[in-house]
Amino acid sequence: MNIVLTGSLGTIGKPLTQDLVRKGHSVTVISSRAERQIAIEALGAKAAIGTFQDQDFLSATFNGADIVYLMEAWEGIGSIFDKDMDFVAAFNRIGHTYKQAVEQSGVKRIVHLSSIGAHTNEGTGSLYLHHSVETILNQLPAEVSIKFMRPVGFYTNLFRYMETIKLQGAIMQSYGGDQKEPWVSPLDIAATIAREMEAPFEGRTIQYIASDEVSPNEVAKILGAAIGKPGLAWVVIPDEQLLQGMLSAGMNPWIAHGFIGMQASQGSGRLYEDYYRNPPALGKVKLTDFANEFALAYTQYINQKAKP
Repeated sequence: MNIVLTGSLGTIGKPLTQDLVRKGHSVTVISSRAERQIAIEALGAKAAIGTFQDQDFLSATFNGADIVYLMEAWEGIGSIFDKDMDFVAAFNRIGHTYKQAVEQSGVKRIVHLSSIGAHTNEGTGSLYLHHSVETILNQLPAEVSIKFMRPVGFYTNLFRYMETIKLQGAIMQSYGGDQKEPWVSPLDIAATIAREMEAPFEGRTIQYIASDEVSPNEVAKILGAAIGKPGLAWVVIPDEQLLQGMLSAGMNPWIAHGFIGMQASQGSGRLYEDYYRNPPALGKVKLTDFANEFALAYTQYINQKAKP
């Protein structure tokens, strides 16, 4: 099949490209960075250099594709430290640009990387942006089949906590405890998407993607063991303290407030209501596997900080 992928060679895009090429598909990878062309072609794929904000470019690139994979890459939208960035407007623009490009190109099969929390526009903080994009794509003609893929929280998000682990010996968030919640590896996301691309398409479907289910306290215990800090704890701090810390660091206020709202929905379990109504089979990569990757990254982080 002729498959077009947005998202360049990120943590999902690269293994997805490798898997699809290995299976004999013709793969085109869209990237906004011309310097990525060599890396894309080295994987056996074709490179299409342009942005997902350019409707004409997308339409031309999608033309003739059997399947198009759509995702919203935050780094391509704007910095979370840009205080003037309107992320709501930006996500809506991308959703409409994708919709129009699909209509103009005539593509009939779409795989859209959405997110946990996209089932509602209330009570999930900034994650409701994915609900907005799903709503826009659902306005496509009925003959366009769409598979909405909703991964849960990425293991790689845990890299954000390395600084507080180093400085304060703890992961500090506004929720925590022993209630299990789902996590996912980008490798399992890529494997699931590749598998779904080869499965039949019919209408509009939703699939959650997860690798493991562990509690915040278990996360701290597993990561602590991996980095040689067996006493590592997941510490719950007040919402306002976490919010002020993010704002003081220069984070976009809408994103900061949205993050607090998302964590509140995690702590209450509201974020996962639809997930547990439609639970997926768990993937192969467990948190204990990712902990080895985290330990390597943490060692590099410590060594880098130690340099004069």
